[in-house]
Amino acid sequence: MYTLKMTCKGVFAQPIATNLFMEGGPVFMTLILLCLLASLFFIINGFIKIKSSVSSATKMLSLAIDASLLGLVIGFLGSVLGLISAFDTIESMGNPNPEVFSAGLKISLLTATFGLFTFIVARIGIMALRLLLPSKDISE
Repeated sequence: MYTLKMTCKGVFAQPIATNLFMEGGPVFMTLILLCLLASLFFIINGFIKIKSSVSSATKMLSLAIDASLLGLVIGFLGSVLGLISAFDTIESMGNPNPEVFSAGLKISLLTATFGLFTFIVARIGIMALRLLLPSKDISE
């Protein structure tokens, strides 16, 4: 069915990351990746604008929070839709094979895992940006 080729070229090998990205569903994984990139963009812009305009940095902080939460929610939506699809396939087969069931569960959990990764990475940047902003300007 699916093969995972392990090669040691640094921390992660490109074939593994590409395989997992495509297995998780390219639509949801791309949306989550866009949320990750957007939240990192807003965090970096917030760091750049701290010196010139605190209100702009605060707005970037708010946008980064929203983008990270959106990535998390999209990940869980993809997971739920993947589970529904897996259960529909199992229902149509009648007596399911455990390998088919476990493969469907794995695929459905990839989007949730990537959404959680997006949320955690963005949250680390958000915490660092909040640390540098004056406390009276931070609001959610």
